[in-house]
Amino acid sequence: MPIGVIVNSLAVLTGGAAGALLGNKIPEHLRNNLTLIFGVASMSMGITAIVKLTYLPAVVFAVIIGTAIGELVHLEYGITVVAKKVQAPISRIFSGKDSGMSQEEFMQKLVSIVVLFCASGTGIFGALQAGMTGDHTILFSKSILDFFTAAIFAASLGYITFTVCVPQFVVLVLLFFSASIIMPLTNKEMLSDFTACGGILMLATGLRISGIKSFPIANMLPAMVLVMPFSYFWSHVIMSLL
Repeated sequence: MPIGVIVNSLAVLTGGAAGALLGNKIPEHLRNNLTLIFGVASMSMGITAIVKLTYLPAVVFAVIIGTAIGELVHLEYGITVVAKKVQAPISRIFSGKDSGMSQEEFMQKLVSIVVLFCASGTGIFGALQAGMTGDHTILFSKSILDFFTAAIFAASLGYITFTVCVPQFVVLVLLFFSASIIMPLTNKEMLSDFTACGGILMLATGLRISGIKSFPIANMLPAMVLVMPFSYFWSHVIMSLL
């Protein structure tokens, strides 16, 4: 049973609902400051993951080429379009308050949390580990952070925040059930580079959440697919030629 995945998705659902309900009661300075803290937390988790890499060139190539692919297919734009379509019925169902943000800023923050909840290295690796070993510790730990993150973002973005639990559940449960196929094809070095690549995305997400630099996070997602094949190619082909 994907217990960790279910708990993680419920954390986003309940945290998002609670934050949207209490939005007006949470002081603005608290929301702003905690958002910065979550950005720092994401960056810290990213740095912790990055230092685990084995083959730096493979990870760098994966990030560059993956981002180029994401830019060419306009992945982030596609996610933004879907988010706008979801936002409309949610706004009609729940008569929400004005977030006080421009549409561009609203969508930037929404895309950031979609990536943070659905595509973080911690969540992906946690789902794979749980599927292979039955150890849900990583996902349980992630659930605690996701609950409070969803609550704070929902205080500004509204009820649409808790809908992120749907794509999150789909992504993580697919990884959970495919773990028995994926994991035997990997080795320690490939997993380390995969974790490091996820760490780079989390670092970029933290910088974006904190308002330091708006990285195209969603367009960087293809790197997560490329990094393990690149790591394997680097270790088995390039390294043998050096």
